[in-house]
Amino acid sequence: MSQQSLNQTEQKSGWITFLAVILLVAALVLYYTLVDYSMGIRLAVLFGGIALAILIVAISPDGRRFIAYAGDSWQEVKKVVWPTRRESTQMTLVVFGFVVIMSLFLWLADKLIEWLVFSVFLGWK
Repeated sequence: MSQQSLNQTEQKSGWITFLAVILLVAALVLYYTLVDYSMGIRLAVLFGGIALAILIVAISPDGRRFIAYAGDSWQEVKKVVWPTRRESTQMTLVVFGFVVIMSLFLWLADKLIEWLVFSVFLGWK
């Protein structure tokens, strides 16, 4: 493809995405401004606008790339080895224990600094 046709494709894709964003914003604005209508109508306008925006984005080149990226990401998530319940419980207990030990250490350090400043340096009792 020539550079000119690539620029035209990118420009068209930008306008399609812009149109989808405008449609999405319009659906949200209509949902909040149609307070006199029933909730069913308001939800139909909202979900209809969202569905149209998704459809518009899905047919654009950027949208197709995003859908491919989301599919690849989902495949990677399936490959993750999740910890067992026992491993999760053990790690949670380790974190809680560390938090307790660090809080005791920081409390002791605070009291030591307080004692040094007020009793030793300033001479207050």
